[in-house]
This record gives sequence, structure tokens and C-alpha cells, in this order.
Amino acid sequence: MRKNKLGINGPELTEIGLGTWAMGGPWRFGWGPCDDGESICAIQRALDLGINWIDTAPVYGLGHAEELVGKAITGRRDLVYIATKCGLVWNSHGRVRHDLNPGSIRQEVEASLYRLGVDVIDLYQIHMPDRVVPVEKSWQELVRLKKQGKIRWLGVSNFDIALMQRCQAIHPVDSLQPPYNLLHRQVESEILPFCLTQGIGVVAYSPLASGLLSGRFDKHRLAADDWRRHSADFTEPLISRHLRQVEQLRLMAARHGKTAGHLALAWVLRHPAVTSAIVGAHTVAQVEETLSGAGWRIVEQDLKEVEQLVN
Repeated sequence: MRKNKLGINGPELTEIGLGTWAMGGPWRFGWGPCDDGESICAIQRALDLGINWIDTAPVYGLGHAEELVGKAITGRRDLVYIATKCGLVWNSHGRVRHDLNPGSIRQEVEASLYRLGVDVIDLYQIHMPDRVVPVEKSWQELVRLKKQGKIRWLGVSNFDIALMQRCQAIHPVDSLQPPYNLLHRQVESEILPFCLTQGIGVVAYSPLASGLLSGRFDKHRLAADDWRRHSADFTEPLISRHLRQVEQLRLMAARHGKTAGHLALAWVLRHPAVTSAIVGAHTVAQVEETLSGAGWRIVEQDLKEVEQLVN
């Protein structure tokens, strides 16, 4: 699998990273129940097939996803880069809130190191902006943690240009993790060009639009507590429009022996600012299907057809 350098000073990441949001199991923003054994096997299969980095977060399953990653990489730590996050914490009732105060960040780092069973976190990212705590305070704490050897590279997620510039005034931003897919292209006009010129790596999340673009989505199979039941993209009138577009993508991809998901992923990876795309999975079959399309590039004519379809 092709690898790309994360920003100016970051590691060489495979162009597909494994996302673990769904592995967290039930919580307020969960995807329904998952089998822990299957999730661990999925992580290990991804490593077997060449993926060299995993994206997770403490809030995924309120600590559970990180615990599963820690179990799955036991004895294989040297094969994988671990990316996790800070800034979303929860109380004893499972209620999630923002907190990017330095003291909270330090507690989160220590908790993530313990759950993951590692001595250092490769890429540590602010999960979302905190409207209360100045970003400078949070970023300065991350820089201190890096100097102490607990973090190797520093990133942000869901940040705009202004916030990244405030961070850069203190210490370089190694990466941005934004949502980016065929249905949601807001970062294309300004944010991706900014990252490209500034040498900030981009690890795109939701390249398959939370499963919509996979070509296998069935709204009748959503778990009762799946967060997508309450998302505009997965309810009318948008869901019917999206599924019609996906059917056209499926037909286009089939001409090359690929799936709609392969096409959607290759479309994200064609952007020069994108280092890697994070694809979620919680079964071996999902991992294998995703990676069966790895390395495929979209030809110019297909790109034109895709543009006509989604615009």
C-alpha cells in the first residue's frame, strides 16, 4: 500500500488508516453493539494486510475502543502508529462534554497511555475546538507533553484556518483531521489548500460518509441506538437522493471491477493535500473489502463523471 509523509516532519502513513469509532460499542454517539473479539481480529487483520496506523479516541465507547486497540496491538507495537485525541470527556452518567483545560488534557493523556498499553502516543489530536478554553492554553500543554516524551506528533481535528494559525504561532501543527467525502466537500475551497501550502498533513475522516457511500448501506439494518438515525444525511429527503447517487457510483465503479466504496475512497485520496483517509471497520470482512480496492486510481474521465453526479 502506498505511503505518504504526514506533513513536513511526520511519519510515513499508509494512505488508508483504520478507524475505530464503531468498535466502541453502545454510547450516545455509538453505532450499535459490536463483538469485541471481532473488533480485535479486524484490527489485527488490517495490520496483516499492511495498514500501519490506527485512529481512535477516548470518547469512542467511553474508553472501550482504546482498550480494544491496546489488546489488538499487544506484541505488535512496532508495526503501527497510534493516533488518539483529547478534549471530549464524560462523567459517571456517560454525559460527554468539552474540556481542553491543561489539567484535563494531562489526565486524558495518562488515561489513554494506560488503556492503549503504550509508552508514547504517536499522533495526539485535539478532537474538537473548545469554545471556552483559549486554544493557546491547550496547545501549549500539548507542546509540554511532547517535550516530556509522551507524544510524538501534534494534530487537530475539526479546526478552521484561524484556529490552526493560532496553534502554529506556538508550535507547528503536524496534521488536521477534517470530514471529507463526495457529499461533504466544504474543506476543499480554503482549508485543504491552506494545509497543502503550510505543510500540514491531512487525515480525512468519514471518506465513505459514515457508510452511505460504501454501496452496502441499508437503513433497515441500523441498530436502534445508532447515531445515524438522527442525522440529516440518513433521513428524508436527503437519504433517497444520496442512495440514488450511490447507485450511479456503483455502476461507474463496476466498469473497473470495483465497488462504490472503492470509488468514493479513491476520490478522496486523489486530492494532493490528503495524506491518508480513515476508514472505519469492526469486522475482518469490512477490512478486507476496503483494502481490496487499495491503490486504485480514478482516471480523468471518471473524475468528470463523478463531478457531474455530485454537483
